[in-house]
Amino acid sequence: MHAQHDIVIVGGGLVGASLAIALENSGLDVAMVEAAPPGALPPVFDERNLSLAEASCHALQALKIWPLLQTASPIRRIHASRVGDFGRVSLDASEVGREAFGHVVIARDFGEALEKRLGDVASLTRYRPARFIDTQGLADGRREVRVADAEGEHRITTRLLVGADGMESAVRSSLGIDATRHDYGQTLFVSRVRPQRPPDGTAWERLGPHGPTAFLPRFDRHYGVVHGVPSEEADAVAALDEAAWLARLQDAFGWRAGRFVASGERSRYPAVRVVAERLIAPRAVLLGNAAQSIHPIGAQGFNLGLRDALTLVEAITAHGLDDAAMLDAYAARRSEDRARTLAFSDGMARASSNEGLAMRGLRSLGMAALANVPGLRAQVAAGGMGYRGDVPAMCRENAR
Repeated sequence: MHAQHDIVIVGGGLVGASLAIALENSGLDVAMVEAAPPGALPPVFDERNLSLAEASCHALQALKIWPLLQTASPIRRIHASRVGDFGRVSLDASEVGREAFGHVVIARDFGEALEKRLGDVASLTRYRPARFIDTQGLADGRREVRVADAEGEHRITTRLLVGADGMESAVRSSLGIDATRHDYGQTLFVSRVRPQRPPDGTAWERLGPHGPTAFLPRFDRHYGVVHGVPSEEADAVAALDEAAWLARLQDAFGWRAGRFVASGERSRYPAVRVVAERLIAPRAVLLGNAAQSIHPIGAQGFNLGLRDALTLVEAITAHGLDDAAMLDAYAARRSEDRARTLAFSDGMARASSNEGLAMRGLRSLGMAALANVPGLRAQVAAGGMGYRGDVPAMCRENAR
């Protein structure tokens, strides 16, 4: 097989699939290389809970994905505090003229909605199950890509290669793009928990020295939970029975959301930050976790990746695939949003885990400022809703 496409997307997860859908009306020949076989979802579509910022919800509405999501639950209020510090932050969407800051969806349900929507994209070629091997060079304005499937290795050429293949991106490695890595020394446990009283639209975040304990309101009268523990304690926490697990959550979080009475299965993930040193190479670009994988504090990861994908579509529309300036324009547009979001996520993760007296005082002052300075509260709310830097048009209200 020696196929040719205008764009080849490696990775069929959240960002790769969203990009393929966003390119539906571009007139371009698009292909997607996916590890999961037909009828199966990629592993990323599990029981994790995704906090979708308002800007992302607008984009998903424009992409005709939102009507397929039957389980979205609004985040009407945000309450954040830190163990051992004075003060708290309490934000209400009504303060900024919104009904909600965003919505919570279950990753599995989002994956099913994306799969259904991908079925309507007639111009998309899907190589699945298939594995990206490498990209070997440029010739006649095209990049050569090698993939493998059950029948062996094949060669594909493309005018643009998109790496959307996650934190350990094979595309990034093949392009020779280095990445900086930081291990926060935390393991994050994810589950769903049923409280004695149902969620009221408040998203709770209790920060501590070993990561956040966050409760996101779900549609099914449960909370989606993320609980950070020291990595050396992860095996012991995984071995806890349900009663001991619930007791641990109650002790870490307190009684703000009431008593926790039942829990679903737990899964765990390392808290690691991986940031590509550059986003582009000749005829190639990195998106989503392949470009930057960040600490989940503040729930910015997928939202940032979706804005990557939509900005790339706008850059292609404005410049065309064969304009050498297209990728430079893309990288320039992403620079502010990416830098600010990375700084916010990493700064929050490091500052919240610092037990020094000076940092405790600074955090308390910061909490007090957020609680009492309206302009600062509005700025933080806008960032949390996905409005940082040059926002893609689809992220704006009434986008089409």
